[in-house]
This record gives sequence, structure tokens and C-alpha cells, in this order.
Amino acid sequence: MTTASMPGLDQVRTTFSQSLREYRRTVAGSFLPLEVSSVGTAPFWGRLRTVDVTDVHVSEITATAHQVLRTPELIAAGDPQFYKASLLLSGSGLLVQDGRECVLEPGDLAIYDTDRPYSLLFREDIRMLVLMFPRAELGLPPDAVGQLTAHRFSSDDGLGAMIIPFLQRVSQNLERFGGVTGPRLVQTAMDLITTMFASELDLDADPGDSHQLLMQQIRRYIDSHLGAPDLGPARIAAAHYISTRHLHGLFREKGTTVSTWIREQRLERCRRDLLDPLTAHLPVGTIAARWGFFEAAHFSRVFKAAYDVSPSEIRNRPVRADELGASAR
Repeated sequence: MTTASMPGLDQVRTTFSQSLREYRRTVAGSFLPLEVSSVGTAPFWGRLRTVDVTDVHVSEITATAHQVLRTPELIAAGDPQFYKASLLLSGSGLLVQDGRECVLEPGDLAIYDTDRPYSLLFREDIRMLVLMFPRAELGLPPDAVGQLTAHRFSSDDGLGAMIIPFLQRVSQNLERFGGVTGPRLVQTAMDLITTMFASELDLDADPGDSHQLLMQQIRRYIDSHLGAPDLGPARIAAAHYISTRHLHGLFREKGTTVSTWIREQRLERCRRDLLDPLTAHLPVGTIAARWGFFEAAHFSRVFKAAYDVSPSEIRNRPVRADELGASAR
């Protein structure tokens, strides 16, 4: 293993590893402890070009096929909490975290959290840019960012088409990050990444209002899982990495409860389906079950309490134009 610094810029380090053992040691020193294993039968080698700018660790990794694991045992060792934003420059890879997985191709960016288990699998030679930084650097609530782990951001569309090309040029000009302009360049990169993630999360609230941002995420989660029989505080809290007590507190601030919100959203979906001519062929019970009501008598009772009319009555009467946009009282 050899290490060389760029001329005149001591902060930029280049480390060559000619064996898996050397590479493991280099990765542990540059990032956090990881389990690294080779994939395939070809001899392993790896190269890291790294520079630390303020609290952000910037690296370009070039290596043969390998797998990286961040295990619960390594996490329990007490390392600080970081995010890693990785941009694949060549090759392909598979990232898995939080029950999600995404395939990365050149020009794709993904974020993952070092405080939770993850894996990266590269079945071919790869080159990748990695930015590792404390959670606070991102400027977004961890609960919201937790929805983006193992999510593919492409350079082909959206804000990624504008932001990722800048990040691609970072690896081509890594030396500049070791100079006097480094802090400003890193801050620009972090601002762009934050902007892209905030846009994906559709965070139109005040960035400083973490409760409102989190509530937006929770409501979107509930809307997309209304038909799930086990949708409730425990599942919702676990999905957002918060306690059920915190979850109940968030809804209490809005003057409601978790169960009330879920019930109202389910009733509204049922009402719309009962009024919709395209679902007129479906039995009332089928529509109710579609949105999480599996007991007919209970559904009929709560529906009538909300709309002053039974499910069968609302289906059989003429539909007024304003009803399609109405909601439970």
C-alpha cells in the first residue's frame, strides 16, 4: 500500500491498495469500520483519493468488484452519525438500506445513513465519488431524510440533471477541494444536495420547522398505506424512526389524533369511490375493505356518523358536482 499527496496540497491523499486486507484498513481509516469482501476471482485492488474539508470527507474510489457491509455490530461500536452521498461515475452497483434497494448506474446518486445497516454490492470495476458528512450538514430533519435512503437520483431528469453534473466534476477537480477554495466548493455541493433532497421530499414548509416537515412525510405515508390492515401508530412511527409518543405528540399539536386522521382519510377515499361511476360495479364491502374497513357494520356506522348518510344511500342518490370535492365533516 502506498500513499502520495498531490503536489503543494497536503490535504489531498491518494492511497493504493493491492490486496483486500490493505483496502479494508484504508477504508476503516478514511470512512468508518466496514466489512469489505471481494466478488469474483480476479485479484483485488483499490485506490482512494481523499480530502477533508471542514466536516465533510470527500473521496473518489476506484476498485475492482467487491461488497461493503455496515453491520449492527459495527454500528454499536459507537461511531458518530454520518450520511454518505455516493455518486457512481462508472460501473454499476446495488445499494440496500431500510428495506429498500436501488440499482445504481453511472450518473446516479444515492444517500445512506451510517447509523443503520446497509450494503453495497459491485459486481464489476467501479469508480465512485463519496461525500461523508455529519447529519447536521444536510440541514434537513433525519426523519425526513430517512425516506430517501436507497433511493436513486438520476442525472437524466429533474434537479438531478442540473446538480449531479456539478458533483461529477468534483472528482475531476478534487485537487481544488484541497486548496483555499475548498470550503466554498464543499458548501456549494452540500447546498445543491440539500436542494435536490428537499425537492424530492416536496418540503414547501419553512426548513427550520422540522415538525411540519415530518408531518408532511407522515401524511404522505398514511395516504399511500391506507388499505393496510396494520396501519397504525406503531407501524407509522417505525417507518419514520421516531417513537410512538413523538408521533402522538405531532398529531396532538394539530388538534387531532393518529387514529382519527387515518379514519377520516379512509372514509374520504370510500366516499369518493362510492360516488365514482367507474367503481359502481364494486360492492360496498369491497370498497370498504380496499381502504381498510373490514367489518361491514362498523364501516356503515362510522360512515353515517361522518356524512349523515349510509354508504348505500350515498351510492344510490344522484351525485351533485360539489360532492366530488367534499370531505367528512
